[in-house]
Amino acid sequence: MQDGLRITIYLVSFIASAYGLSGVDFSKLTRRGGQQRIFLLYLLGSMALGYLVAMFILGLSLNYYR
Repeated sequence: MQDGLRITIYLVSFIASAYGLSGVDFSKLTRRGGQQRIFLLYLLGSMALGYLVAMFILGLSLNYYR
């Protein structure tokens, strides 16, 4: 599989997961003044979820292109 397509899948899945996590109110989970921690949690959660989604899509595509 081409590297450009793989990078595109990772970026699209990261953006989609960030969009999905934007609906979750993380401020209820932390104390007052923890905006930096909330942003870090949001960023790491988006990266982890985006990675999992991309690996799932790439795993499916590898099975069909063999």
